[in-house]
Amino acid sequence: MSWPGGPVTVRVPATSANLGPGFDSFGLALSLFDVVTARVTPDGVTIEVTGTGTAAASAGGQHLVIRAMRTAFAATGAQPPGIALSSVNAIPQGFGLGSSAGAIVAGILAARALAGDAGAAALPDDAVLRMATRLEGHPDNVAACLAGGLTIAWDPGAGTGARVARLAPLPQIAPVLCVPDQPLATVTARKVLPAEIPLAAAAANSARTALLVAALTSQPDLLMAGTEDFLHQRYRAAAMPATASLIARLRAAGIPAVVSGAGPSVLAFALDGTGAGDAGVAAVAAADGAAWQVLPLRVDTCGATVQAR
Repeated sequence: MSWPGGPVTVRVPATSANLGPGFDSFGLALSLFDVVTARVTPDGVTIEVTGTGTAAASAGGQHLVIRAMRTAFAATGAQPPGIALSSVNAIPQGFGLGSSAGAIVAGILAARALAGDAGAAALPDDAVLRMATRLEGHPDNVAACLAGGLTIAWDPGAGTGARVARLAPLPQIAPVLCVPDQPLATVTARKVLPAEIPLAAAAANSARTALLVAALTSQPDLLMAGTEDFLHQRYRAAAMPATASLIARLRAAGIPAVVSGAGPSVLAFALDGTGAGDAGVAAVAAADGAAWQVLPLRVDTCGATVQAR
């Protein structure tokens, strides 16, 4: 294979999964980005990281972006002699904001672009989603990262792999992130979940999930009801008490709020032109003296983008 001399740059958004009741299926792309630049070199692996996750620069071939690139190159039938990677990261790592999904998507898309026609043939968009899902373990974050906007991901079975439906949230919906000072491993958050839940809870969650779609796309007055969860948040509360406390206080103040992904960040939904804006979220977050970083964002509607230079 003839490798390009120039780099490719991939920009990937942060994502918030679940959004309350949409466990392991709903995702929302947010306007907070990692930017990864990769090029083929004569040999070896070099990595430069600025922003969050600088410690991972020493991981070499075990760096998640590099691992995703190698997996994608394998699908094309050729591995480059070496890879140089430069990453400018703004997505907090270990806070339920899809940083691992972003790294995987960035790696796959960078490899596909560097592989040229062979990459495009071996990895059409649906194959990218399937590969990213296998590497991540579930499709919610990678689907939102790839497609942007609001996504619903599912596996139809029969070995066909993950699928995604993309919806456009109302433009006046303004996500506000509350990020604590300490991360929480996703595996820790998953360990506390029960193997079974009562039928009544499952039925209630189904109704809230349907309401959430309506709330985000057409009826924002339903956001409080639509973000109520019966599957996972209450079981995770003991593992992240500050998160559970902030969500309860925000909701008591009339601001819809959920655990972002597996936590411990909190995602609140403000509405442009109303009193429940980011200042209201910040006031509630500051009330107990905890060190919450409050980030007013927008929904990212583009998803991951690739630029060759």
